[in-house]
Amino acid sequence: MTLIPRGSFFDIDRFVDDFWAPSNRAQNNTGNTFFAPHVDIVERDNHYEITAEMPGMKKEDIHITLENGVLRLEAETSQEDKEEKDGKVIRQERRYGKYMRSFDLGNNIHEEDINATFEDGVLTLTAPKVAEQVPQQRRIDIQ
Repeated sequence: MTLIPRGSFFDIDRFVDDFWAPSNRAQNNTGNTFFAPHVDIVERDNHYEITAEMPGMKKEDIHITLENGVLRLEAETSQEDKEEKDGKVIRQERRYGKYMRSFDLGNNIHEEDINATFEDGVLTLTAPKVAEQVPQQRRIDIQ
């Protein structure tokens, strides 16, 4: 299984923005940005277990697809529009927008082979390991 990177390592502008002004992310959220949920990947005897943090999400808002061996997690959360009658928001750190993460499982896994559960903001996926096909070698006689 191959983990598809969350973002470019060389995205210096994003690194500086996130480090020096993390609150700008929430203020400048134009809907074009996405966040990659943090995951743990554990290899078991006969399967992989992928656990993703998706706080504040509802089960209905999470979409899991498998296409050409790539497992994709997607979810979207939007900011609540509420008026503050007795005060103003001082700081807002929660993230709103689209969450995406992809994993290359290989071409031998089918959608029905993957199990998913969601409880307390944690998504757990179980994907079976597929035995690698070793090419058979045979001798060809010369006639």
